[in-house]
Amino acid sequence: MAGPDKAAGAFRTIGEVSRDTGVPQHILRYWESRFAQLRPLQRAGNRRYYRPDDVALVRRIDDLLNVQGYTIGGVQKLLASEARGPSVVPTPAAPVANGGAGVDWSALAAIRALLAQALAAG
Repeated sequence: MAGPDKAAGAFRTIGEVSRDTGVPQHILRYWESRFAQLRPLQRAGNRRYYRPDDVALVRRIDDLLNVQGYTIGGVQKLLASEARGPSVVPTPAAPVANGGAGVDWSALAAIRALLAQALAAG
């Protein structure tokens, strides 16, 4: 969370990001070496400046690793796949469990009849 003296879009130092996210500075530096997407600006003396998008990415990586239980490699694959864009993976049809017990066959038959009428009407 932004301090009272900085605007929401302002750059943050590594110390500020560490305080705001609870992620130690040495872990942030390590993540920079492991995640190509995390690249804060570096100025004179290798001083890091995190953009708002960098801070959001730090929060996401922290959530994936420490809350959801992903591994470093799993997060790397996830971020890389997102960078390539959404992939369309066909979802196979789910088998009907228990021979279709619990399926409202009369409703499906009614929908089929409506579709047949619409196709016949052209």
